[in-house]
Amino acid sequence: MTIIDGKKTAADIRAELRVRAAAFEERYHKKVGLAVVLIGEDPASQVYVRNKIRGCEDAGIRSFAHYLPADVTQEGAEELVRSLAADDAVHGILVQLPLPGHLDAERILACIPAAKDVDGFSAENIGRLALHEEGTVACTPLGVMELLRRYGVETRGKRAVVIGRSNIVGRPMALLLLNADATVTVCHSRTVGLAEECARADILVAAIGKPDFVTADMVKEGAVVIDVGINRVDGKLTGDVDYASVSKKASLITPVPGGVGPMTIAMLLSNAISCAERAAR
Repeated sequence: MTIIDGKKTAADIRAELRVRAAAFEERYHKKVGLAVVLIGEDPASQVYVRNKIRGCEDAGIRSFAHYLPADVTQEGAEELVRSLAADDAVHGILVQLPLPGHLDAERILACIPAAKDVDGFSAENIGRLALHEEGTVACTPLGVMELLRRYGVETRGKRAVVIGRSNIVGRPMALLLLNADATVTVCHSRTVGLAEECARADILVAAIGKPDFVTADMVKEGAVVIDVGINRVDGKLTGDVDYASVSKKASLITPVPGGVGPMTIAMLLSNAISCAERAAR
């Protein structure tokens, strides 16, 4: 059994991103620019935003941090995002979720042009992914694909099962695996015979948000197991996979923490550089 080290892989990617960002700056005489918008004072969101800004500094990306009060109006939030969309120094825009309850997140996110949508959440980018066209892909599933690639996991012709169908992870994950020539099954809370479906998978991706949901009896001997879940139980982080039992059957497995998590910000930074590169063509 091999443990997939997301922390080391993310560090390797960050080193590569510094080279890409420097090459962009040398060629076009300006830095890649990423705008991050935080509305309100949610403690977890503040941590995420700080980490993203720190990641920008490390990669040589210019960050534009915008902090709006929790009582900002819908019009005020949309006006800010539209102004960033029109700013040539900004190549990517990220609005940190969740937003205060009185705001319509969909309307605010819709103000981000697909070309600057570093999260890959827009209908246009999801449509491009579904059509196997170039676009921006959601960071977490993109990070999973990068882990599979760098650890030499063959996807062509393999049976892949994704547990979870969210727009942020499950659906784009399934599309990415399908585009990589895997035979894909998507399971969810309404799936009949879920354990049996999982047990047939060569590659199993758990993104259901239930701690220790995937147990050893649901995993085929020698399967590759990717745990996207981040759950806090008794003050400790745990994934969707019962690591202790499943790791005895898997050929490769991601731990929580230290697996998929570190890849998400690395791929966000990669998406920002890709948006800048495409805009400069």
